[in-house]
Amino acid sequence: MPTPEYSLPDVLERMYHNQLAIEAALMELTLMVESQGHVDVGDNVRGALEAIGENAGHIKQGLAKLKLQR
Repeated sequence: MPTPEYSLPDVLERMYHNQLAIEAALMELTLMVESQGHVDVGDNVRGALEAIGENAGHIKQGLAKLKLQR
């Protein structure tokens, strides 16, 4: 049996946390780019961030189901 810190739910949860961190970092960079007048670039990044945000909800629900199955 795998150790808990390397179980599938734990690894997926860490990936989810990484996704949230990357999302936050991209938003900071987007704000900086937009403040320099590159609104079109900011719009493109915001579109990608929207997809990340939508997927985050599904990932979180899937993690909750996996944890219940332990």
